[in-house]
Amino acid sequence: MPIFARHLPALLLFMCMTAQAVVVVNDDSDAEVRLPRLAMRVIALAPNTAETLLAIGAGSRLVGTVQYSDYPSAAKLVPRVGSSAQLDMEAIVALKPDLVIGWRTGNAPAHIEKIRQLGIPVYLNEPGHIDDIAHDMERYGVLLGEPKAAQAAAAYRSRLAALRARYSARPALRVFYQIWKDPLMTVGGAQIISDAIRLCGGENVFGQLSQMAPVVTVESVLAADPDLIVASGLDETRPEWLDDWRRWPQLKAVARDNLYFIPPDIIQRHTPRLLDGTEMLCRQLETAREHLKH
Repeated sequence: MPIFARHLPALLLFMCMTAQAVVVVNDDSDAEVRLPRLAMRVIALAPNTAETLLAIGAGSRLVGTVQYSDYPSAAKLVPRVGSSAQLDMEAIVALKPDLVIGWRTGNAPAHIEKIRQLGIPVYLNEPGHIDDIAHDMERYGVLLGEPKAAQAAAAYRSRLAALRARYSARPALRVFYQIWKDPLMTVGGAQIISDAIRLCGGENVFGQLSQMAPVVTVESVLAADPDLIVASGLDETRPEWLDDWRRWPQLKAVARDNLYFIPPDIIQRHTPRLLDGTEMLCRQLETAREHLKH
């Protein structure tokens, strides 16, 4: 009997599962993913997917991942199948996966199509909202028959609700989120970081843009005149270029010393740690609100 995972509660699904059950879920592209049985050998084609699988207790089923999968430490031990942008098809086939979890906007469509042509089921991941992280954890749990996934999703939702209750109704601030300096890149309204900004009571000054990571100009940032600027660089180190904005002391963000940094791994990777980055962002907006009073 097929198990349809889109509308039934996760716990009910786990109660119904057997090793021989057909498993059916819809992925983040709303495509149906059908497995003849629970997945036992999974390849994750993005670091965030590998991290999330480990977070729900499915590490024993993770047989392959990609470059930069480095959290938690167990992820570093998983065999590599190339990078998200350049996959090694021979390595994928050699690992004999019964499920590949792909990155909808990070993996080349031709690579995903090739994997499907090889007869390997593919689930495409691309959460657009903070709430979607919990949905993905539950769906992974269904595909792999991992009951801890429901517990992890519930804990995530509980923490998310607490953050939303605390910060979402705070006085609105205009935020410029900077991904990179050259080219000057930000996030569009559909990017999950914009959702984090909204949760914290903020407004993305480039939220009207449809691209996930649009390139903008210095002049457009000056015209937007954000209340604060938040940047993420390459690693845990605050990027030096964040302070380049001090060349324009007329900016509200500069005048009030509202230049902030968030480590990219906790805000730009779509994993349960996104709530760590969101909480840091919310605290930064609270500090900026205090600065704006003076």
